[in-house]
Amino acid sequence: MTKLSHAKIIARRSADRGYAEHGGWLKSFHTFSFASYYDHHFTNFGSLRVLNEDRVAARNGFPTHPHRDAEIFSYILSGELTHRDSMLAKGAEQRAQEEGDGKQFYRMKRGDVQFTTGGTGIAHSEQNESRDKAVHFLQIWALPWRNGLKPQYHTRTFDEAAKRAGFVHILSPLAAGREATRAEEDAAVAKIAGTIPIHADFVMGAGIIGAGGRFGWGVGGGEGVVEKTKRRNVYVHLPMTKGGRARVRLDYREDAVLEEGDGAFITGVNAGDVLGVESIGEVEAEVIVLDSD
Repeated sequence: MTKLSHAKIIARRSADRGYAEHGGWLKSFHTFSFASYYDHHFTNFGSLRVLNEDRVAARNGFPTHPHRDAEIFSYILSGELTHRDSMLAKGAEQRAQEEGDGKQFYRMKRGDVQFTTGGTGIAHSEQNESRDKAVHFLQIWALPWRNGLKPQYHTRTFDEAAKRAGFVHILSPLAAGREATRAEEDAAVAKIAGTIPIHADFVMGAGIIGAGGRFGWGVGGGEGVVEKTKRRNVYVHLPMTKGGRARVRLDYREDAVLEEGDGAFITGVNAGDVLGVESIGEVEAEVIVLDSD
């Protein structure tokens, strides 16, 4: 891996994010404008629209609420989050969990990613039903390539060992593209095998880099994955999981070091570029990459 001299990197410091605390049960940091937090400088980055780092206290959560025309996904960092939605009959949650078809589910845990296409409209709730443990997760939204899509859910578990070996692809564009038929939508085949399909020119990855280790993120997810190959927008986020002991350095630059809770806007990169990410803290660093048009 070599330094990407054409890349521009601007840090988004944790302390500069929006913050909301609701009744003691929710603590939420907002990278982009969301709900009561608004900053016209931070409304979206390519098709990336929301990146919230949330902690929900035990026996609390989000009551049933609607979504439409957004691609919404949750990345569980610790704890468990129980999901119920308007597409799943009441009382059928446990059966859906056991069947594990990836489109209906009941309870998410670390390693799980749950994905929602809001489309023409859907309603769901998300609750932490633990008696004593908080749940810590990332809630991320992307803008779909077109509105009026059929609502859908997917969930998939991603292996911890694989994340420690290198960046693991989590999401990639729906293989059938913008003009997918209903059958192709139902088949839900993603450009990258083993990933969740998203209706956007968007790739998500995650890796757990051991102290002193180094991973490379291949911009665009690989040959033929994304439509826009020039001047992509890549956002790197370092969640707050290690009590402040994790740190990473991007592209071998001394002025591009991220502490826990920090992120970075990376522009000017092209599909096929390899972005170096080094773990320079005391402990391993869990790194999320959001690679957008």
